[in-house]
Amino acid sequence: MDGQEDTNYSIKQLIKKAKANHANVRIGKKGVTEEIINEIKRRLKEHKVVKIKIGIEVEDRKEFARKIAELTEAKLIEVRGFTFILAKENDSN
Repeated sequence: MDGQEDTNYSIKQLIKKAKANHANVRIGKKGVTEEIINEIKRRLKEHKVVKIKIGIEVEDRKEFARKIAELTEAKLIEVRGFTFILAKENDSN
């Protein structure tokens, strides 16, 4: 249980750090491509938390962020304006 608490604490710290920093990934005019999804997955595996900026016109930003979270098998942490944060708490993938 102690290891789990340490993991949760470190994820929270990473989320806090991501909120303070600029976006790591930007979704631009090409939209959601396989390359973008792979890049988000890679960064999640490497850093556990990714901040993503939406640079295209989308109808519903929250739904868009949920879709990206689903495609990358990550947890949607927050949507604020055109930016959202995803986190990956386990390393099963």
